[in-house]
Amino acid sequence: MSALAIYLVLDMKNSGEVVTLSPTPIVTPSPTPEVVKDKKDEFIKKMIDNMSIDEKIGQLFYVRYDGTDDALDLGVGGIILFGRDFRDKTKEEVIALTSHLQEASKIKLFIGTDEEGGIVNRISINPNLRPEPFASAQDLYREGGMELVISDVTEKAELLKELGLNMDFAPVADVSEDPNDYIYERTFGKDADSTADYVRTVVSVFKDNGIASCLKHFPGYGNNVDTHEEIGYDDRDVTGFYENDFIPFEAGIQEDVDFILVSHNIVQAFDDMPASLSKRVHELLRDELSYDGIIITDDLVMKGITDLYGAGQAAILALEAGNDMLLSTDYKTQISAIKEAYQKGEIDEEVIESSLYRIIERKIDLGLISID
Repeated sequence: MSALAIYLVLDMKNSGEVVTLSPTPIVTPSPTPEVVKDKKDEFIKKMIDNMSIDEKIGQLFYVRYDGTDDALDLGVGGIILFGRDFRDKTKEEVIALTSHLQEASKIKLFIGTDEEGGIVNRISINPNLRPEPFASAQDLYREGGMELVISDVTEKAELLKELGLNMDFAPVADVSEDPNDYIYERTFGKDADSTADYVRTVVSVFKDNGIASCLKHFPGYGNNVDTHEEIGYDDRDVTGFYENDFIPFEAGIQEDVDFILVSHNIVQAFDDMPASLSKRVHELLRDELSYDGIIITDDLVMKGITDLYGAGQAAILALEAGNDMLLSTDYKTQISAIKEAYQKGEIDEEVIESSLYRIIERKIDLGLISID
C-alpha cells in the first residue's frame, strides 16, 4: 500500500468512519503473441504427424460440390458452391446443406462461393436468399463511395455466415480501366492505387466479420481472353506488372488475405507455362511479395488448362509449382494422380506438409479448428 493510501486510511479511522479495504485483484497476464504462436505451431505439427498420407493429400483439394459425399469421404479441405447449389432453395435448405457438409467431414471445411457482386453472384441471384443480387464494385462506388462498399461487404459477410459459408472467392484484384477487357466488369474499374484501396477495404471488412477472402487472379488478368473457354497468352512486359498489376495484391497481402488465386494465363514475361502451373509465378508471390497465406489454382477443369494438359498431369504440375490447394471439379482423378506421384517419389511429403500447415493454420484462424 502506498504512503498516501496509508495516510488516508489512518485519517478515516481517526474520523470514526468504517474503513473496508478491498483485496488487490490478482491479474493473470494474457499470453503473449509469441506464446500463442508457439502453441498453435505445436498443435499444427502434432495434427499433421497424426494424419495419414491420404488425409494430407485430401486436404489440398478445394472441390466443386457434386451433390454427393464422395469428396468428403476423400477428406477434401474445401467445398465450393455454385449457383445450382443455391437455386430455388430457402435459407433453411442452404443451412441444412452446409451443416451436413461440415458434420460429415472429419476436418472442418472451407465452404466458399463466388459472390463478387455484379455479373458474378451465386447466392443473391436467388430471391429467397436476398431480395436482389449484390451490385458490382463499380456500381457501389459510383453510388456511395467506399462507405457503401463497406456496408455491402458487411452485409455479404453476414449472409455468408448465416448460410454456413466461411469464405468468399473475392475480391477481384485485377486492374482494368478498359470496358473492352474481358475482366473489366468484375474489377473496380479504376487505376492500380484505387483498386488497391478497394482490395484493402474488402479484405479488412471480411476479416473483421470472420469470413476468409481470396484475391484473384494473380499475377493480374490484364486484357486477356476468358480462360474458361480458351488458352490465354499475355504478352505484356515485366515492368507493367510491378508498376501496376502487383499493387492491389500487395495491398491485400498487407491485410493478411487468406487466399490468392492464380490464373491460367500464360504470362510470357515470366514463363511459357500457365501461371497456375508456373514455379516462377509462385516464387514471385512467396519471395518478392512476401505472401505466406494459401495459394490456390483457378479451376483446373478450365480449357486454359485442359487444352494443354490432362487432369492428372495438371494436378501434379500445380502442386509442384507451389500451390497449396487445387481448385478441382475432376477431383477423383486428380487426388488419385497426386497419390500415385507421391508413391513413386515424384512429390515429396515435405511439399505436401508445407501446404497442409498453411491450410490448418487458416482453419484455426477462422475458428474451424480449435487448439484448446
